[in-house]
Amino acid sequence: MKIAATYENGNIFQHFGRTENFKVYEVEDGKIVSSEVFGSNGIGHGALAGLLNEHDIDVLICGGLGAGAQNALRNAGIQVCAGASGNADEAVEAYLRGELVDAGATCDHHHGEDHECGHHEEGEDHECCGHGGEEEGQGCGGCQGCGPRFLFEGTNVGRTVKVHYRGTFNDGTQFDSSYDRGEPLEFICGAGMMIRGFDKAVAEMEVGQVVDIHLMPEEAYGMPDPANILRIEIAQLPGSEDLNVGERVYLTGGMGQPFPVTVTERDDTFITLDANHEMAGKELNFRVELVEMN
Repeated sequence: MKIAATYENGNIFQHFGRTENFKVYEVEDGKIVSSEVFGSNGIGHGALAGLLNEHDIDVLICGGLGAGAQNALRNAGIQVCAGASGNADEAVEAYLRGELVDAGATCDHHHGEDHECGHHEEGEDHECCGHGGEEEGQGCGGCQGCGPRFLFEGTNVGRTVKVHYRGTFNDGTQFDSSYDRGEPLEFICGAGMMIRGFDKAVAEMEVGQVVDIHLMPEEAYGMPDPANILRIEIAQLPGSEDLNVGERVYLTGGMGQPFPVTVTERDDTFITLDANHEMAGKELNFRVELVEMN
């Protein structure tokens, strides 16, 4: 059996989609016999399931991940144990002893206590059309023993696809483009890895076809939710004293899962953070080209 753990400096890295390294453990008779570290090569969460599958991984141990990523991993036959933290070797040992419990899709914007400001700046490798499925926790990829389940029907549903796309707002401003990055986006169609409208558009496409789609917020990142506005006393949020209005950073929730927030207000005592997705409430346009399908 092979177990992979999201890995950074000896510990479980807390954001599956941004992990740069995995530590892989070869296990025989319930004991670790060898381990090695390999890089993710900078690919986004939409392709990480395929990468782990190529390395014959049976189990993934990680910190935070959303339902879309969880779906993709389970559809690839990889068991997921999310919500882990601390030393990676110890987490794997705990899993082998049956003491590590899967927390499920943990990128779900907890709004209780025990937040910490992780202050990880956003901006690298942002795939706007890919984040919605993961962060919004759309759909169910099935549970162990009952096989994959998909969000809708379509010719391409359940297949791994590669698409190029260009995303624009209604005024024509481009906000994202796989063409500019020089690499298509890979995902499992219908598994909840993409925002719903984007995913559904690909479900009936043919290789080589190009379509233009217009998505209302309900088919993209939804409308802003007032419950996602957090007003926190600065003294209760270590690191927040250095933040300014407009900054977008990460908080760490009570189970160790990271989620992005934008600073919208602050005074000497309180800071207000918006945990809604930055695209919430926006109409989006995409030109989508299906370039490959397996």
